[in-house]
Amino acid sequence: MIEIKNLNKTFGDYKALYNLNITVKPGEIFGFLGPNGAGKTTTVKIISGILMPTSGTVIIGGYDILADTINAKRTLAYIPDEPFVYPKLTGYEFLRFIGDIYKVPFSYQKSEIPALMKIFDLSKFSNELLEAYSHGMKQKLLIAGVLLRNPKVLLFDEPTIGLDPKSIKKFKDILSDLAKKGTTIFMCTHILEMAQNLCSKIAIINFGRLIAEGTMGYFKKIAAMDAGGDNSLENIFLKLTSKK
Repeated sequence: MIEIKNLNKTFGDYKALYNLNITVKPGEIFGFLGPNGAGKTTTVKIISGILMPTSGTVIIGGYDILADTINAKRTLAYIPDEPFVYPKLTGYEFLRFIGDIYKVPFSYQKSEIPALMKIFDLSKFSNELLEAYSHGMKQKLLIAGVLLRNPKVLLFDEPTIGLDPKSIKKFKDILSDLAKKGTTIFMCTHILEMAQNLCSKIAIINFGRLIAEGTMGYFKKIAAMDAGGDNSLENIFLKLTSKK
């Protein structure tokens, strides 16, 4: 569902990505990890069509994000780390707006929007202006908007920032259910425990270069070769990203 081929991105004299190659299959929860400034957000913004690559290709569900932008963007949904909403809309109006933009049938919106608001404990705030919502509430509303659309590919950049523990647990359960139904999820996160327990495949990027990729079983084999014996993703991540 996601094919990244020889992707490069340069900002002036600074090269943010070096020949990045990644393939994500349908139904995978793909964890994309790296230190701050490693190139994670740049990669996600290129996948989503927000940024132009310097060179290389990105294919989403068979559509080239540059050559067939509209169809590629119809296939995916992107939630950034900083949620953007229209402050003068209510929560309910915002979801109706999203539904109409993406041509979700009104009959479906009418039943699904209240259900989604309930799932994320937003029902009593549905008629409140979004300028009064907290960061976490806005994040939950954006996730609800994505679920309303039911896209084939989900892109998340630090999706749990601002969420309380109950909402994080609910969010993880939702992602697991979506993946079982065939949705492809590409997720950047600094919460390594969540990546370890949730992701079917993990890639680690550092200084714009892919330095490791595989299942947790693969990463545990790497740890087994280390005399330290700690096979947690946190330990593996710290060791790999500390190498120059």
